[in-house]
Amino acid sequence: MNEKEYDNLLHIQTAGTLELLNQSPHYNRYEATPYEALDALFEEYEIGRLDGFVDFGCGKARVSFYVHHRFQASVTGIEMNGQLYQDAIENLVKYRRKNKRKGGAISFDRCLAETYKIEPSENRFYFFNPFSIQIFMNVIGNILLSVERNARPVDVILYYPTNEYVQFMDSQTPFRLVKEVQADTLYENDENERFLVYRFGG
Repeated sequence: MNEKEYDNLLHIQTAGTLELLNQSPHYNRYEATPYEALDALFEEYEIGRLDGFVDFGCGKARVSFYVHHRFQASVTGIEMNGQLYQDAIENLVKYRRKNKRKGGAISFDRCLAETYKIEPSENRFYFFNPFSIQIFMNVIGNILLSVERNARPVDVILYYPTNEYVQFMDSQTPFRLVKEVQADTLYENDENERFLVYRFGG
């Protein structure tokens, strides 16, 4: 399926990019993860119904809806931009109208990523370069604090990973790289079209 067909299947609208004007340089523009890339990742990486998935910098929430629809896991999208948050909420209304089957909760929180309180039930964390390395470091620190309080294995999933993110994860955290998934035909033209899955514990 192409991008529009996938959006139609989920009854959402997530295409396009959005330059966020008058915003801190610590936050990057909105761009949705390609469905083709998500298909490649989740052919090789499973999420269980009891997992808690957090999509940092969720934008219009394509990844959030995809994960909820495919795995019926509980999903939380974090977005600081008011317009994108509103788009995610509008998508949620349409998604719920057409997806009434049982599954995990799906919700969105408008806040700065570094202020989000990690819940003990949350153990899968997704990042598509939503913000600067400084904010990323703070968020990873919050995840590790949560694990100290409530011991559990946690995964950090990076899409289109920057060198800064990778160097930080490899050299300054207890996470270890457990999987790399290349986004099929996209990777042939751009070697950054890949996912890195890091794990701590377990």
